[in-house]
Amino acid sequence: MATSPLRQTYSEALVSSQQASGYIASNRSITGLASFPLFTHESYEQWTTYENMLYSCLRTGDDKAAHYFLQKLALRFGKNDERVMGLRGLYQEAMAEDSSALLQMLREYDEVLVKDPTNTPVRKRQITILRSLSREADAINALVELLAASPTDIESWAELAEHYVSQGLYQQAEFCLEEILLSTPNAWNVHARLGEVLFVSTGTCQDQIGSLAESVRRFCRSIELCDGYIRGLYGLKLASEKLMAVIAEGAQNTVKTPSGDGENAHPVPSIEMLQKLSEKATSILAENARKPRYDQSAGSTDLAFVVDLLNSSTVSQER
Repeated sequence: MATSPLRQTYSEALVSSQQASGYIASNRSITGLASFPLFTHESYEQWTTYENMLYSCLRTGDDKAAHYFLQKLALRFGKNDERVMGLRGLYQEAMAEDSSALLQMLREYDEVLVKDPTNTPVRKRQITILRSLSREADAINALVELLAASPTDIESWAELAEHYVSQGLYQQAEFCLEEILLSTPNAWNVHARLGEVLFVSTGTCQDQIGSLAESVRRFCRSIELCDGYIRGLYGLKLASEKLMAVIAEGAQNTVKTPSGDGENAHPVPSIEMLQKLSEKATSILAENARKPRYDQSAGSTDLAFVVDLLNSSTVSQER
């Protein structure tokens, strides 16, 4: 598979799952020898394909084929393999008919984690069920426990950040995103997301100017890392214009960064600098908005928001 099943569109997953029957038929000869790798022509790619097929089949509702691939993986690696346990949990969750079935699975996950708290795949399945049951506090606690055992798990930091944002705990969300940037400092999308969280938090934090100034800085960094990044440009325009409005009411000359490091202080951008940033972002956004929309991809959706933003800015200026 050229595309990861976790990033496939539904149509791509459907094409992959439709190939499952042919793939199963062509690999029947391995069934009796799967537990004896010395007697088979297995490869890493083969088992990766099995796992990818499992994801695609579950997504498209081909439960029978999904079960076949799960059984093959369990036969090869053992039913107690952590990854196989996680895949089995994924399959059983897909088969669950109601919330009571999910609660039963949650109890089973709890039993596994009592014996082995470091079982990451099962812990992640537990978190998924807690989230689906709208048990946000429990999901957050489970993620904290997971990160205590695996502090470099970037995906879990990102998920925990989104949970905190949903609960209005913006400072905690900022901390999670900063942890991601320690491992991936050039992740432009994470810089932009941190800028968004800082921007949203200005309604609740005491240092409004500080949060907005840091938000502008994060959006600028995301654009520096990814030239023409629409999400970063969109945020830069909003954040710079809001900061100009706040400064116009009366501003300070310097402000500490929202991270709380007392030794570091960033100067608040001047009105002139913010005006230039806003105009530059507007110019690039307008240029992108004029480009033909040739599909219904996520990029086209972003451009629709850009057009709305530019239109609203035009109306405000006319007033």
